[in-house]
Amino acid sequence: MCKHILNAQVSIRSPCCRKWFDCAECHAETQKHPLMQSFDMTFVCKKCKKAFRKDTREFEDSDEYCPHCDNHFVLEAKTPKASLQVESEDVRVDARMLKDDRVQAEEQRTIFDVRDAADRLG
Repeated sequence: MCKHILNAQVSIRSPCCRKWFDCAECHAETQKHPLMQSFDMTFVCKKCKKAFRKDTREFEDSDEYCPHCDNHFVLEAKTPKASLQVESEDVRVDARMLKDDRVQAEEQRTIFDVRDAADRLG
């Protein structure tokens, strides 16, 4: 499973060390040598688990699919992005996380309230 490309559909065989990787960044992280460039690429489809070769010099629209199962493997890569999310119970069961804009909250008094500062500090 590749941590760089979340929707990787194929694994690619590196021509330099003959090992399988999901992306070039995975190769760079695990190997000490640079990735060798080649026009003849060997893939393994992650859907049907069958290997196939493609010549990238003659790449056509029909070559974007696995020849065995027609899995579309040339997609725009989805990379992980940091996000902050709140997890809660199902809102149909517990709706305390939802804010109703129609309900006015009580205004709280603090020592930092300028209008109220003279009464609080003496």
